[in-house]
Amino acid sequence: MLELYGHPFSSYTWKARIALLANNTPHVLKMVDPGHPDNSAFVAVAHPAGKFPVLKDGDTIVIESSAIIEYLALTHPGDAPLIPSDPDDAVAARMLDRVFDNYVMAPTTEIVLAHMAEATDPAVIEGASASLLRAYGWLENWFEGNLLPAHFSLASCAAAPSLFYADWVCPIPDACARVKGLRAELLSYQPVIHCIDEARPYRKLFPPGAPDRD
Repeated sequence: MLELYGHPFSSYTWKARIALLANNTPHVLKMVDPGHPDNSAFVAVAHPAGKFPVLKDGDTIVIESSAIIEYLALTHPGDAPLIPSDPDDAVAARMLDRVFDNYVMAPTTEIVLAHMAEATDPAVIEGASASLLRAYGWLENWFEGNLLPAHFSLASCAAAPSLFYADWVCPIPDACARVKGLRAELLSYQPVIHCIDEARPYRKLFPPGAPDRD
């Protein structure tokens, strides 16, 4: 039985968990929180920065959500093409994975952390929101001439949690209809629904305040 160490409200835990759920890969979520000190201690040793998710498969330990999905594609394949077999699609999946992590989730995290600070800095929120709007625009233009690799690939595993939380802190504008449509499409799939529902009890912890939707 695979063990995924993480937290249900964590976007990067979602990213790895969606890949597991999409292929019905048997696994157990090992909660990393103050109530599970042994799990936290394991992650502290397994990851150089003590971050999750961490995947344990027997004696094999894999860190970082993108690497976890690459590992699952190799060792626990299923119907979901986590890494597309077509080389061009594989490149697109890996490229979009970095876009969603670095240019959608990263500024979203900046906004969340700004709200957690003792004194919220409006300039940080404004700058991160501008970065998100720029990323939305880039994605909208990219989707005009390109298709997201078939679900569930590395790209969609990254897109679902990124767009879910990003839209909470900086709503996707109507001008980015393709991006809004992708978010809605991804949120209708069972692996993503599972993650959304599992995270509902923790919404009160969202520092900017979780909207009453989704």
